[in-house]
Amino acid sequence: MGGLLTLDSFVAVFPEIDTRGATGTSASATKQGISIGSYNLGCFTGAIACIWLGDKLGRRWTIFTGSSIMIIGAAIQASSFSLGQLIAGRLITGFGNGLNTSTVPAWQSETSKSHRRGQMVMIEGAMITCGIMISYWIDLGFSFAKGSVSWRFPVAFQIVFAIIILIFILPLPESPRWLILKGREDEAVQVLAALSNLPPEDEYIQSEFLAIKESVIETSQGGFKDLFTMDRDRNFHRAVLGYVNQAFQQISGINLITYYAATIYEQSIGLSGFMSRLLAACNGTEYFLASWIAVFTIERFGRRQLMIFGAAGQAASMAILAGTTSLIGNTKAGIVAATFLFVFNTFFAIGWLGMTWLYPAEIVPLRIRAPSAALSTSANWIL
Repeated sequence: MGGLLTLDSFVAVFPEIDTRGATGTSASATKQGISIGSYNLGCFTGAIACIWLGDKLGRRWTIFTGSSIMIIGAAIQASSFSLGQLIAGRLITGFGNGLNTSTVPAWQSETSKSHRRGQMVMIEGAMITCGIMISYWIDLGFSFAKGSVSWRFPVAFQIVFAIIILIFILPLPESPRWLILKGREDEAVQVLAALSNLPPEDEYIQSEFLAIKESVIETSQGGFKDLFTMDRDRNFHRAVLGYVNQAFQQISGINLITYYAATIYEQSIGLSGFMSRLLAACNGTEYFLASWIAVFTIERFGRRQLMIFGAAGQAASMAILAGTTSLIGNTKAGIVAATFLFVFNTFFAIGWLGMTWLYPAEIVPLRIRAPSAALSTSANWIL
């Protein structure tokens, strides 16, 4: 979305959120912030809804529902002719994405081996940056198109990925934990056998089934209210740690850069519209490549070490950005600022991109994992 905010064809339809002064009548950073932030509000609502919907629908159908809602929201956005319609579409799209982002990590952890779980979640983070990269390049490519197609197509393109999810999600195996929770134990055994490529009667499959069943029984004894207990397990402290972990990921400023990269390059550093969108696309590409570092280092260095490394690098990068972007008109300072937007994204990708989806799920007991994951995910979107 950030790459579209400086397009003439976009601000012609939505002059209320033109902060460049191009229309000179109703430039409003506040309205622009509300328009962009409405997506996050929708994501927050969807994540919270998963506290109750997740175990009712199951992992696959929750993701199917979320993707269907995203298609509706994206269609509303792409066909917008008023700011209200655009905001409504972003709210709806965000709600669907909130359902997905709360469900996918849990489904992934429930169908993967423990020694591969960290890598799998890091790969998920890499795929997030892949989507960001694609969106930047599409924004750049269609910025040369004439008329409203220059922004309507990039907004509508997200429907393609949602349709791919709809096609492939249902043939995939359901979570064995959810199947056992619903009393569908035979199906759970079949899924475990398929995931391990072993016959259902194999001793390993049977022992794994019994272990999961035991953990599901423990999980079913917990609920949302158990997040606030302070017994031997200190559930409240663990839930707060997961929530704060997600919150500080957002407070770092990553979404500000993701949403407004092209705007920052143009308005704060003083680059041309084309160069701003080109650098934003290159930044997204470097972000995607850097995210793979965590895939290969997560199990070697652990969660905490990578998070400390990433946080230190982000802090240093932000300090340099604060100084250089304040020197308006200084070419050398602008070059340094543009460079450190890349550096910031690199440190974030290594230490905080996927880690905050993995860490909160690993520090809480099984019986509160589902509500705790939904609550911590909501922090990611509300801030």
